Amino acid sequence: MEFVSHNLEETEKFAMSLSESLKGDEVIALFGDLGAGKTTFVRGLCKGLGIDSGVHSPTFAIVNEYSGKFPVYHFDMYRITSEDDLYSTGFYDYLRRGVVIIEWSENIEDSIPADALRIELKYGEDENSRIFRRM
Repeated sequence: MEFVSHNLEETEKFAMSLSESLKGDEVIALFGDLGAGKTTFVRGLCKGLGIDSGVHSPTFAIVNEYSGKFPVYHFDMYRITSEDDLYSTGFYDYLRRGVVIIEWSENIEDSIPADALRIELKYGEDENSRIFRRM
């Protein structure tokens, strides 16, 4: 799977279409640089699950919880640097209780479940383009 988005709206629509295939217990691991579109992707996925507002990066909270078609647990692992840090977030308690979406998955790659959907986000040819690739 590879998708090229040319703007924020296309990114959200792409994520919304992906949400249609979710069963409610998936882990979606996002990999990408700062500003690559991870939170925009999450916003679109949440819209597809009936969550229309309040979706923002949980940079300082570590996890945001949203209620929609399924519970959504939105993690930001930017500041997580060890297994002890990860454990203290409660991450393992959230698995299989809803859709878990992880920003900055690079920081916890060894702890991501093997069956997780892994998506790499990269900058495209211009400042608004992004490339989404299943890993």
